[in-house]
Amino acid sequence: MVPSPKDLAWKHCQMFKEGEKTRMKCIYCGEIFEGGGIHRFKEHLAGPKGGGPMCQSVPPDVRLLMQQDLDVITAKQNSQQLKIQEEESDAHLPLSDVGMFSNPFSNFESAPGMRRKKDVGWKHCEMLKNEKRVQIKCNYCAKLFKGGGIHRFKEHLAGRNSGGVPSCTRVPPDVRDLMEQHLSPIVVRQRKKRKSKREKLDDVDSPPGGEDVYIFADYSDDMITPLRAVAACNLVEVNSDFLLDGEGTSNGNLGTRKSAIAVAASDDADALIAMGSETADNPIHAIWGRFLYDIGASLDAMDSNFSQPLIDTVAYGRPGIAAPSHQDLRGRILKSLVEEVKGDINQYKTRWVKTGCSLLVEECNSESGVTILNFLVYCSQGTVFLKSVDASNLIHSTDGLYELLKLMVEEVGAGNILQVITNGEEHYIAAGKKLMDTFPSLYWAPCAARCIDLILEDIGKLDWINTVLEQAKSVTRFVYNNSAVLNLMRKFTSGSDIVQQGITRSATNFTALKRMANFKLNLQTMVTSQEWMDCPYSKQPGGLAMVDIITNRSFWSSCILIIRLTSPLLQVLVIVSSEKRAAMGYVFSGIYRAKETIKKELVKREDYMVYWNIIDHRWEQQWQTPLHAAGFFFNPKFFYSIEGDMHNKILSRMFDCIERLVPDTEVQDKIVKELTLYKNAEGHLGKKLAIRARGTMLPSKDTFIIV
Repeated sequence: MVPSPKDLAWKHCQMFKEGEKTRMKCIYCGEIFEGGGIHRFKEHLAGPKGGGPMCQSVPPDVRLLMQQDLDVITAKQNSQQLKIQEEESDAHLPLSDVGMFSNPFSNFESAPGMRRKKDVGWKHCEMLKNEKRVQIKCNYCAKLFKGGGIHRFKEHLAGRNSGGVPSCTRVPPDVRDLMEQHLSPIVVRQRKKRKSKREKLDDVDSPPGGEDVYIFADYSDDMITPLRAVAACNLVEVNSDFLLDGEGTSNGNLGTRKSAIAVAASDDADALIAMGSETADNPIHAIWGRFLYDIGASLDAMDSNFSQPLIDTVAYGRPGIAAPSHQDLRGRILKSLVEEVKGDINQYKTRWVKTGCSLLVEECNSESGVTILNFLVYCSQGTVFLKSVDASNLIHSTDGLYELLKLMVEEVGAGNILQVITNGEEHYIAAGKKLMDTFPSLYWAPCAARCIDLILEDIGKLDWINTVLEQAKSVTRFVYNNSAVLNLMRKFTSGSDIVQQGITRSATNFTALKRMANFKLNLQTMVTSQEWMDCPYSKQPGGLAMVDIITNRSFWSSCILIIRLTSPLLQVLVIVSSEKRAAMGYVFSGIYRAKETIKKELVKREDYMVYWNIIDHRWEQQWQTPLHAAGFFFNPKFFYSIEGDMHNKILSRMFDCIERLVPDTEVQDKIVKELTLYKNAEGHLGKKLAIRARGTMLPSKDTFIIV
């Protein structure tokens, strides 16, 4: 055997000889290394950076140790390389120019007599006078600024790269954080000033009165799903607990937050650079950026289905084409588009008659106590916004709510509607029952997404789960409310966020917990790195508490168990919100599988029944509606996978649907006869092609149009 050197990685490999060559073997996975030395083996344990294989069996603590050791080596190499570059740059200066370059500011003279201003940025620069012009020199990197004032210099120290200002590479971290803190209030004032200007312009440019303009919502390819349509205002919370501090405030550092208005060019430039610096030099992108920043538009505008067609149209047109005027946009263009949308809606209405539709009722409550009900109609082709009604005076009145729902059903057509979906509060339940009595051919149903969200919310209130969630929230709040910590975290996660906005508020909590677990090693590496040690936030109480949580094994083991318990429910929530397939044929099975998964994880009846009771309590309303049972029955993927006879309750609810939705008795009899073919897989259903398609082909949109 060859004697092992002192490097810590040698403890995790075996050295042996083959002929005259010495080789290394990983003691965890058995991988043999013929070359590359101990450094390549450490990359194998830590995770490859040079394209080598990664050990899949290495313990997490060993992987973390190797990553830390490699970080130290990389830092030393970078420091040595920087020194060599500086020495080479001095050595290669022309001899005739040594006198000139030995002091690059020899043509300048210090300006001690000039009045020094009180701004904190002046302490980190030197003012020089070149003839009659005063310029600023950085004390750290010696960069010379010929204009832009102290604000531009502070952006240089803060590293914002705004307006082409280069970042200082030698500024101390505490100075960079100080400059960032001083620039943030300035950006806020600029935003308020721009907002005030826009409001004044809006007052002046108010649209002309006297014309009735009907606005419709056409979502075509990017449709509102029933989940989002029914419960958007009640469920989707932009300001998650994972981002807000104890006082309900946040600095909005989450780059993917969809409600953020991108007004300050400097903030958005940082986000764009972090997301993809390879496109920063594209002149078209730069022009788009200037336009969006100037008008204070949300960056979500680029996600519009009409964004790329706009770019293509402008690109193919000739230069110098004039943009439409305000009058054009308010007049002929608006009228033309309204007529276009009306034509689309007429096509949707034709679909309602052919396949049926669902009436969606969305409740939105303002802080001032105003309650708005939005009515939308969903079919397999898409969702159409019908109207909004101020229901503040009747929302808690069963009779008043019933009359309003009845009016909307009659407007769409009682024969076209298969179900009316609302929230599941008591007044909606009472109004829904009266509606079903009045219209015997439709169902009232509570929102499935709201039901699943309440299940997750109740699970999150269990003591031990709530404790883990609060610990995770304290970590994410500290990270996202301090820009320096956020930038450091994104460095160690390769630009990824540990918080992603979920479909609902409760879903966001559990999704964030899952993402934190995915980046466990990255977070542990960050809090043990030298960069974190040098960061001023590491000494703060919040920073110390964050380190304690991230290095706590009990916290991570609890996270894994919570993720296993809630992942099936999150998958059901994704199914309900899916835009690619109707959910009615999958929700019933999804809830059943979620309960079975929880049972397998906890084993003991007294343990898993706690979660089963929560699910059963909330799902009772959905179970009373036979539509989910019918959707399960008519989904061949599940129907033919059941061993033995179908449960009597499912059969009973399926027949209830037939009797209610198909009032013609002759048609009912035909359906019952064809059910025999379906049950026994006879005729075309028994062919090999149909059998293979059971698990791969989605149910027809024309059949499962109830979501």
